[in-house]
Amino acid sequence: MIPSIPQSTLFKSSFRLYAFIFFAFLMAPLVVVAVFAFNDSMFPSLPWHGFTWDWFFSDSEPKLGLFHDPQLYQSIATSFLVATCTTVLAVALAVNNAFLFERSTFRGKSILYMLMLLPLVIPGVILGVSILIMSSSIANYFDDVWAIDIELLRPGLTLVVIGQFAFITTICTLIVAARLRNFDLSLEEAALNLGASKLQAIRTITIPYLLPAIIGAAVISFLMSFENFNTTLMLVGSDSPLTITLYDRLREGATPVINVVSLLLMLASVVLALGNYFLTGRKSTAE
Repeated sequence: MIPSIPQSTLFKSSFRLYAFIFFAFLMAPLVVVAVFAFNDSMFPSLPWHGFTWDWFFSDSEPKLGLFHDPQLYQSIATSFLVATCTTVLAVALAVNNAFLFERSTFRGKSILYMLMLLPLVIPGVILGVSILIMSSSIANYFDDVWAIDIELLRPGLTLVVIGQFAFITTICTLIVAARLRNFDLSLEEAALNLGASKLQAIRTITIPYLLPAIIGAAVISFLMSFENFNTTLMLVGSDSPLTITLYDRLREGATPVINVVSLLLMLASVVLALGNYFLTGRKSTAE
């Protein structure tokens, strides 16, 4: 609303009520998940059986805690590895894509830009199945014709990284390109006039300016990769990331240890978001 327009007391009260209901609707499921991580019960649901730390620290069945569960530990390490690889690849290509679409003019640029956005509108399951079929076809061809078994093209972590990279790169590109679009080219021109090469000007002037966007894109990429399920499910092999392990556990019967994992993921996301804000948000505001 335009601040200069007079607002009645009824409108202000209604707006506050709406805001409260909206955020309560968003936060209620997260609060419920967090609370039942401490429920002294075999099931993450009512009734409440008392407060306990067993689902965090217990070292014996049936209440085996997260910090003594080797399967969950391994899946978290796998997710961390996949998210790191995906983030490095996605951000590196996103920076190049941003320069390509914001600084270059060439035939078919608009078509290429639309193709880059295509993974955002394709369901994750379809994207995963498409990558699986393509990679399996290539692997089968080499196996049948040349007797060469290319394990990297079989379901596994490599395909998981490729599948997540396919759509996360688009998001990172949009983030970096949005900041590059507002860059003042006269700063680069000044560096060139002072004797710097084009590459030196970009490295010393443009990249530091893009750093907040690059860090923000990396944080978003890491979180999206770590928590991705649809695409990962289609491409995963024997090494299961965390989301697949949790899915398998839920099929067998949920316990509050699932809530513990969810709670820690929420806390990690908050820490990353706050870290990103304090590292880049204030700098962007100041600029």
